[in-house]
Amino acid sequence: MPRTHVNGIDLYYETVGDESDPPLLLICGLGMQMVSWGADFLDAVAAKGYHVVAFDNRDAGLSTHLVDLGVPDLLALLHGTDPNIAYLLSDMADDTAGLLEALGLESVHVVGISMGGMIAQQLAIDYPSKVRSLTSIMSTTGDPHVGQPSQVAADALLTLNATSREEAVELSLTVFSIIGSPGFPPDEDRLRRLAGEAFDRSQEPTGLSRQLGAILGSPDRTARLGGVSVPTVVIHGTADPLVNPTGGEATARAVPGAKLVTIEGMGHDLPEQVWEEILGEVDAVARAAEAAPAADPVSLA
Repeated sequence: MPRTHVNGIDLYYETVGDESDPPLLLICGLGMQMVSWGADFLDAVAAKGYHVVAFDNRDAGLSTHLVDLGVPDLLALLHGTDPNIAYLLSDMADDTAGLLEALGLESVHVVGISMGGMIAQQLAIDYPSKVRSLTSIMSTTGDPHVGQPSQVAADALLTLNATSREEAVELSLTVFSIIGSPGFPPDEDRLRRLAGEAFDRSQEPTGLSRQLGAILGSPDRTARLGGVSVPTVVIHGTADPLVNPTGGEATARAVPGAKLVTIEGMGHDLPEQVWEEILGEVDAVARAAEAAPAADPVSLA
């Protein structure tokens, strides 16, 4: 089992594609396991000419679950009091940097989705030399005035606490019917398969609460994103109810030269119908970075 010990925890990872190709790191979202990308998506990324690294964040999948740290009081956190926050997004960025060092990767193209986009942003802030290009998908800056979920989407997310495989599959279908893409019919068979695979692989529901605590407890990144100089693309669906599109707009404004790509009808998921568009943008920003001298900032806006 490919695990490595970094930052006091074990991280599970896998790689896809030719090791001679430029490395590209995928960072998962809230409560997401790396298998939830789907092998077909990983293969599609690798087919663009990249050596893909995917991994489970702390408190997800086959990486360390920090159960002993307890569960944060999310309601208290939302009201500004001091709950039990186990860790911050900066700790998760430290994990990611440690993984790259363990794999002998000096720098990579970084693609993060949702919470993974937040971690990717933090990685670019804290470890600029490790990031060749940045793609932030359906994410936000940490500014509480942007990117906020609708009430129904927030409520749906907090229902992800299945006790059986069948319940996990049905909950996944229900949640994605709420937060998914109204402009693109879902592949229910694929959703069922991925939800079942994730449940079979690992099921420890308190990790999602600790990850959510990291999101809510971390400071606004807006000002520090102004120092990010790598080629950056921000991708967001116009119909995202979980991270309002204002989050993507704010991210693109915060990073100098960043390109904002909005996809009509896309919600808080990655429908196969838009893979080619998304991966085209990922490829374009990565190739711009590969072509540019390290000292020269690249504007894609």
